[in-house]
Amino acid sequence: MTENYFNYFTEIEDHFQRARGTGLFLLSPLDWALIEAWKSAGIPLEAVLRGIDQAFDKWRSRPPRARLQMVNSLAYCAQAIAAEVQATVDGGPAKPASAAAPFSLVDVRAYVARNAAALRKAGLEELAAALEALPVDTLCSDLEQLEQRLTALEEKMIARLRADASDEALFEARRTLDRELKPYRGKMSTEQLAMLEKQFLERKLLENKSLPRLSLFYLHP
Repeated sequence: MTENYFNYFTEIEDHFQRARGTGLFLLSPLDWALIEAWKSAGIPLEAVLRGIDQAFDKWRSRPPRARLQMVNSLAYCAQAIAAEVQATVDGGPAKPASAAAPFSLVDVRAYVARNAAALRKAGLEELAAALEALPVDTLCSDLEQLEQRLTALEEKMIARLRADASDEALFEARRTLDRELKPYRGKMSTEQLAMLEKQFLERKLLENKSLPRLSLFYLHP
């Protein structure tokens, strides 16, 4: 990965809450799926944060009668974030230097052990063993390689869950996504919608089995 934004999720959550002016506001499953989609697409953290600011600036510039309904989802900011990404590609603000990973070798060891135990509890013994076999002490000196190994195992885990899921479970997840996404479909491209659907369904599959994500982006010491 080109940027070690291991605090990607919490930075976006905190920034959205501050922009909205309500610190106790909780992100929805749709919001988390959006953040996952942006992370997977390699969208820089700074572009997301600037897009959130731009979206709220535009919302606040409206007449009071047009602001009766509060912004209740990150999906409202999707267009502004896409515009910020394009501005960066076209020579906009430079990307900031990579941030240091906010965790130690002890944090990583505990994280891997905790996730391996969750996999084993769910009956995924082979994946649990593969996770425990990772040379964490060595790979911690190369976080990019460690992240690649963890992501590969995560993809195997999700593929297994998808294959085992019933048609009814997948249908219900898609129906939930359609309901939550309906107000925002006009703000996203077909590609964005496809990626969001993928992330949302993956999150639901994991939640149904009480399984964690394995990526370092989910390590919160």
